[in-house]
Amino acid sequence: MPQAIEPVGEPEFLSGEGQEFDLHRWQRTRIVKQELKQKMTTNRRRFLSGALATSGLAAISGAFPAQPIVLNAEPSRGAKFVDVHVHITQEWNERGELTARSLIRWMDAGEIEQAWVLPLISPEAWFYPITTEFVLEQTRQFRERLIPFCIIDPRTDVFGGRKHFVDLLGRYKDAGARGFGEHKWGGAVDDPRNIELMRSCAEVELPVLFHLDNIRNTDTPGLPGLERLLKAVPEVTLIGHGPGWWASISGTVSQADLGGYPTGDVAPGGALDRLLGEYPNLFADLSAGSGHNAIRRDLEFGHAFLQRNADKILFGTDYLAEKQEVKQFDLLRAMKLPNDVQDKIFRVNARKLMGDV
Repeated sequence: MPQAIEPVGEPEFLSGEGQEFDLHRWQRTRIVKQELKQKMTTNRRRFLSGALATSGLAAISGAFPAQPIVLNAEPSRGAKFVDVHVHITQEWNERGELTARSLIRWMDAGEIEQAWVLPLISPEAWFYPITTEFVLEQTRQFRERLIPFCIIDPRTDVFGGRKHFVDLLGRYKDAGARGFGEHKWGGAVDDPRNIELMRSCAEVELPVLFHLDNIRNTDTPGLPGLERLLKAVPEVTLIGHGPGWWASISGTVSQADLGGYPTGDVAPGGALDRLLGEYPNLFADLSAGSGHNAIRRDLEFGHAFLQRNADKILFGTDYLAEKQEVKQFDLLRAMKLPNDVQDKIFRVNARKLMGDV
């Protein structure tokens, strides 16, 4: 025998006419609430399965079997770019998700051959974790197009120090990771814990893409901390990105500039020209507003900077949301760089770092 519906505690469904209960309205609202709850539960489970799936690391190299390829898994012959900085995101808030399939469609429209897909796990990095496991799983059908990276926070409590960092990074590499980043931890760039992690990346032969500003991988004007890291771990490949990195294109930079987007003419003698020239293991990622601003703020200087550092500059966008505006395409095309410089920046340098050239 079906149970009777008990309309207790819901006075908003009284009809107002003699306070008679509106059963049909109550039932319709119940259905809507149940559907909404189911959708929220599904989204939460999807997030948790990707962002918090950290178990089974001991068997990670076999955790992601090959799947049938169904969407533009091979780059087109006319592709011009390798994008060294994108993210795959989840349906977490009003921004919505960016799936691997959506990312590839965007890449096809922008003539992008491959993209490096970067996780984010440090508390300072993003408003929810995008784990290595999630990136490996989401890219596994499209490894000719989407190059997964891995990430560990230097504050991670591991037994055995660097030996265990090396072991974990090795497992990620065995599972398909080809680089480390986006590295956005909330500490000094030359902190001993960070240096130890960079040594681990060098041992596993993973290039590191790092973000530098006044919160993450912090430093001071002139980037002396970064230079100490470069000297301490000369065998690690480092790729700089972020407001603090790109503000250092100028010889006159304040501490506040390292956390923002300075404007006006660029003064010669900036840390970037010097460090890129002196350290063969240091490269620059042109992505995001910081990369665009650094070149756009002084076009004459920017044009010359790209040419003299042509072997060290990597095209990137920091694409992470549907319909996101990316200004790098128009800026770089409008600059009419020599063809050989374009080729290096657009794709050749990135492919060399991945060992594909």
